[in-house]
Amino acid sequence: MFSIVRLIKHDGAGPLRAFCDVAVGPHLLIKGIRVIKGRGGLFVSMPRQLSKNGRWYDAVVLRTKESRDRFIELVLDAVEQQLSAPTPCEANTESADVQRA
Repeated sequence: MFSIVRLIKHDGAGPLRAFCDVAVGPHLLIKGIRVIKGRGGLFVSMPRQLSKNGRWYDAVVLRTKESRDRFIELVLDAVEQQLSAPTPCEANTESADVQRA
């Protein structure tokens, strides 16, 4: 049902760790999902909109706990795998028979 279409690791200063886009089936693409490092670890932040009253609201809402949990697990697993992957410089020092996903 959900699949990661694009994942960009963010190595800059601050709590942002990654951006990603997630497809929901063949008909919907959610762009601009952020993965943030908070006090309790990594968490997923959905795309948001600023309202006229100055408050932020999620632009995308997963309506059931099961779909939310599955979505968050997919995103965090992909990001943690990407964060633990070696950088291109480190990859050049590894054995040639190591296969990458």
